[in-house]
Amino acid sequence: MQDKNYIQGLLCGVKTLAVGLRTTMRELFTKKITQQYPENRKELVMFDRFRGSLVMPHNENNEHKCVGCGLCMMACPNNSINVVTEMVATPDGKKKKQLLRHEYNLGSCMFCMLCVRACPHDAITFDQSFENAVFDRSKLILQLNQPGSRLLEKPARSAAPKAATPADDATTKPKDKPMAEAEAETKTDNTPSK
Repeated sequence: MQDKNYIQGLLCGVKTLAVGLRTTMRELFTKKITQQYPENRKELVMFDRFRGSLVMPHNENNEHKCVGCGLCMMACPNNSINVVTEMVATPDGKKKKQLLRHEYNLGSCMFCMLCVRACPHDAITFDQSFENAVFDRSKLILQLNQPGSRLLEKPARSAAPKAATPADDATTKPKDKPMAEAEAETKTDNTPSK
């Protein structure tokens, strides 16, 4: 009796070992995804959703999309963003907010991306940089808007929409019938005739 239990326990142990070895052998022959950093620094490519540090893209004319609304600052749970604005008078006499500084504290950021999602103008985004180690904490406070940068002006909209002409109405296709009318027609068409 004891020999039978011993053999069953031994076979159960071998079976369990085989299951574990099967997983190990399968992983042994799969393609490796480990990056050999820093040896492969030149060809290292980060994945698309990687969140490096926050940046404010500028075009070739040093223009950005940030209007200084402060929604990113309000959305940040760690207060890592500070938006400094001033009110300036436009040529037509109206007052408008102008961005002075958009400061970002990389040291307290937890890369949650709430600021990027809160921005209605897509003015800020995360880039692919990941080498952010410094010896002095003051170097972790970054100014996102470049010196001398200004708001990207939107093209002026046309005053009135184009009026519809009778020729345009003839080329448009008629609207579909409401669903209830279409169902009623199919019910009358499908009734068997006697």
